[in-house]
Amino acid sequence: PPVQSLKTLDAETSYFGGSSVFDSPFTVTVSVFVFSSVERIFKDEASEEKGERARLASFVGAIAIADLVKTTLGPKGMDKILQSTGRGHAVTVTNDGATILKSLHIDNAAAKVLVELDISKVQDDEVGDGTTSVVVLAGELLREAEKLVASKIHPMTIISGYRMAAECARDALLHKVVDNKADSEKFKSDLMKIAMTTLSSKILSQDKEHFAQLAVDAVMRLKGSTNLEAIQIIKKPGGSLIDSFLDEGFILDKKIGLGQPKRIENANILVANTAMDTDKVKIYGARVRVDSMAKVAEIEGAEKDKMREKVQKIIGHGINCFVNRQLIYNFPEELFADAGILAIEHADFDGIERLALVTGGEIASTFDNPESVKLGHCKLIEEIMIGEDKLIHFSGVELGQACTIVLRGASHHVLDEAERSLHDALCVLSQTVNDSRVLLGGGWPEMIMAKEVDELARKTPGKKSHAIEAFSRALSAIPTIIADNAGLDSAELIAKLRAEHQKEGCTSGIDVISGTVGDMAERGISEAFKVKQAVLLSATEAAEMILRVDEIITCAPRKREDRM
Repeated sequence: PPVQSLKTLDAETSYFGGSSVFDSPFTVTVSVFVFSSVERIFKDEASEEKGERARLASFVGAIAIADLVKTTLGPKGMDKILQSTGRGHAVTVTNDGATILKSLHIDNAAAKVLVELDISKVQDDEVGDGTTSVVVLAGELLREAEKLVASKIHPMTIISGYRMAAECARDALLHKVVDNKADSEKFKSDLMKIAMTTLSSKILSQDKEHFAQLAVDAVMRLKGSTNLEAIQIIKKPGGSLIDSFLDEGFILDKKIGLGQPKRIENANILVANTAMDTDKVKIYGARVRVDSMAKVAEIEGAEKDKMREKVQKIIGHGINCFVNRQLIYNFPEELFADAGILAIEHADFDGIERLALVTGGEIASTFDNPESVKLGHCKLIEEIMIGEDKLIHFSGVELGQACTIVLRGASHHVLDEAERSLHDALCVLSQTVNDSRVLLGGGWPEMIMAKEVDELARKTPGKKSHAIEAFSRALSAIPTIIADNAGLDSAELIAKLRAEHQKEGCTSGIDVISGTVGDMAERGISEAFKVKQAVLLSATEAAEMILRVDEIITCAPRKREDRM
């Protein structure tokens, strides 16, 4: 072909590493072929983004998620209202990072990495707290990485620098940890401080001493176990939050039926999931034709005999309390009452699972072999009242560490948020009992890490030093955000804080209550080392994962095929 007509393809040719258009027409033809073959790989509706565009889309999505939750960070963080579009338009008011992120429906792939795949969910499951911090730190790391990529520093160089910085930051924390496990009084004081710090940013902050004491007492009963199933939380509207209390044993949110014993000592409990309504002919579409009412009475009599036989089998287990997941109809309930057995119906599945756990029993569904059924045991079952509601209290249960926290509050929204807050505190404390290393809070760990990482940047030659420096800036962003959320002058405070941290043995952090730089050891603001370590490592890994992306391929939607 004439050379003049091919000038327009110059850009494509040079992109594929071919020689100039004017050297060889053949080169141009090859490059055109490569372009068309790449396009033909995907279906019509599939799309791909490459290089800079893909990286930019990843950065924008992840940073947007971080910006969404960062206003909830710290003791003065703001709340979000989450409204579902489903039937009833349920509303949730919360500042819990995990709850906010779980409720988001996200289209951006990188944002999904932060929310779904890994980071905030793992943080919530592993240590219970720090979900907001981990997303905000990952967002700040990516914000800094975006500037470095724009300065023509390769993503792999940035990742390498971030890894060095993360290791250095973790070592800096390890040198500053305090472990008081040997001294039980000091350790309990540490747990109280951690609980109060965790609750400071929640709805329970006004009564944080009371709830910190509840959480510490509940966790100390677990004796080192991290199984929070033994701690039940019951929410009862009415009263105020300060009326909440811790009760030993297990409380089931059910009433005792009419004509049944209200108090049972040395109870043998059978926990079951079985149908206790009248056994009907359960064949779909079955009809029974009879020629007289006497025959109908015979069928009803047969049904009653079958149910009586089932009840006798259950009574044959030597029990004096029967708890069922499903309904218990009047006839079997009457038989149980005649036998002096307390029958509790319709206990929700979560309730019977936990009841079986704490009483040492197992959930049964067949009753032909009593020897193979494991019964639960407790010293006393009685009916109690909380507010205006009657509940059933199991005390002296087999699992000695079991307890129930009863939350009182003005409304369901307040109680739901109080439960989320208390769950975070319980998770952090149960992890701290196992890993008892403690750090100060209030932005102190971030400043310690930032200082050490800065020194590493000065010693590191080459482009990696820019990435390490950027990591230090990202760490400093956490106390900056805490100050901003409290309506303080963050630039002034962070400058003062940085100057304080040049002194040896500094314990200064941001005191958002007084609005100044304060001594965190004096204020009793402490955090668990395990939480801080998880925040640091998870955020670095998530930022690294997103930085590695250089192409986003969106698959074509599957089309429903019409069957002939």
